Amino acid sequence: MLDIINDIVRVRFAPSPTGPLHLGGLRTALYNYLFAKKHRGKFILRIEDTDRQRLVPNSVSYILESLKWCKIEPDEGVGYGGPYVPYYQSKRLDIYRFYLNKLLDQDNAYYAFDTDKELNEKRKEYKNIGLTFSYNSSIRMNLNNSLYMNKQKLKIKINSGIPYVIRFKIQPGKKLKIYDLIRGNIEINTDDLDDKILLKSNGYPTYHLASTIDDYLMKITHVIRGDEWLPSMPFHLLLYRAFGWSNPKFAHLPLILKNDGLGKISKRNMSLDYPIYPLQWKKNNTTIKGYRELGYFPESIINMLALLGWNPVGVGKKEIFSKQELIHLFSLEQVSKSGIVFNFKKLKWLNKQYLTKTENIIDNIMFVLQNELTKRSIQQYNKYNNRAYLVKIIHLVIDRLYFIHDIWKHTFYFFMDPSSYEDDFFKKICNVQNLDLLEYVKKLLYNISLFNLDNLKNIFYEQIKVKRKIMELLRFALVGKLTGVNLLIILDILGKASSIRRINKLIKQIMKKL
Repeated sequence: MLDIINDIVRVRFAPSPTGPLHLGGLRTALYNYLFAKKHRGKFILRIEDTDRQRLVPNSVSYILESLKWCKIEPDEGVGYGGPYVPYYQSKRLDIYRFYLNKLLDQDNAYYAFDTDKELNEKRKEYKNIGLTFSYNSSIRMNLNNSLYMNKQKLKIKINSGIPYVIRFKIQPGKKLKIYDLIRGNIEINTDDLDDKILLKSNGYPTYHLASTIDDYLMKITHVIRGDEWLPSMPFHLLLYRAFGWSNPKFAHLPLILKNDGLGKISKRNMSLDYPIYPLQWKKNNTTIKGYRELGYFPESIINMLALLGWNPVGVGKKEIFSKQELIHLFSLEQVSKSGIVFNFKKLKWLNKQYLTKTENIIDNIMFVLQNELTKRSIQQYNKYNNRAYLVKIIHLVIDRLYFIHDIWKHTFYFFMDPSSYEDDFFKKICNVQNLDLLEYVKKLLYNISLFNLDNLKNIFYEQIKVKRKIMELLRFALVGKLTGVNLLIILDILGKASSIRRINKLIKQIMKKL
């Protein structure tokens, strides 16, 4: 794949600023980054902003912030500088025109003056006879272009101000053998290719022309990009040959599929039940949350995306990798050809693993917990401001957390009496028998002289009958729902007075219902 001695690896991530970066683009950036670092090369960020009609404000800053948050920052490019500035394609128009003139002079390109109306009529004409119209060698001599004009007539046409595009002139009847690092050998007949537009009528180059020229001038050795560009690969190779340049190696990544496995994820598809953006994005007064705002760690996102189409060898069942491990193991040979479904549950699991491994995680969780207490004005007891007490509570529930902000959901009952009760279970327990059971357990708790975990275990494990029913009622009284850590631990931490107060509160609620 690579001559490490003679080649300095240079790869690029070249998004169009037509909206926020989504997971598919982020994975493309990640694979380029991993490949560059694996081979001690350079990772370049280039902004391909020649599609002027679809530009979306703030897209570039969003892309830069996303890469920075994910800690896969470029070595050079937009926002970082480098030897091939400018890295915005909209600022390189003179360069493209210079090379475009070379193609025209060599008879590898031509002017086309066809209007949209004329082309639409041709499409309808072909459709009516069951064919698909293609602007190619079989028909181009009969269309409105410069191929049948002499130089003088062409000059008059251009100077008259009539809009035109410039198309690449495909040589028919050629067998084009190409190789993709992921897909393998591919053979294309040039008769199946159309004369793609190189320069649009607004004076801006198409992606095909601009990316080919920039990849050559910026010394890109490997083009690692999404599967959607695979059909364009033959055309790009023909452009390289027309210029007399050696082409980079190509690798086209598999699609990331929606969770139903039907179709790829995209910015246009917002009906998914999981987010597709790394950071939040504001559109039309609507804020779409990203993974950062939902509480995910960038490390878990990177870990997930790395394994989304790439299967490292020699690691057994290992699923959690540091960035350095990913760099060391990454290889395009292990990238799948087939599309892969994004597993949202797996990502949540990964986030949980990173949460427990993150440095200073207890302090970070405590900060969130203290904010929740302050927000609810729950500061009346000194123990709630005591670090040792809060650390104890956090350690009890940390294995239940998927996100730092989940801490309140799992600990609220240690700081406040239930403000409401889970409706379904409450309806089931509204009877005299359960009132008697609550009075019974309240009396048992009241009579414990030394209210600690050992004595609680003795009472509940050895003396109480109808154990399961009583345990459910007691948990419901203390928490307001049938969730939480070990019930005896809850009792021990709350203490006798708080526990009995909560039981009395539930008794009153049941009596009201009766």
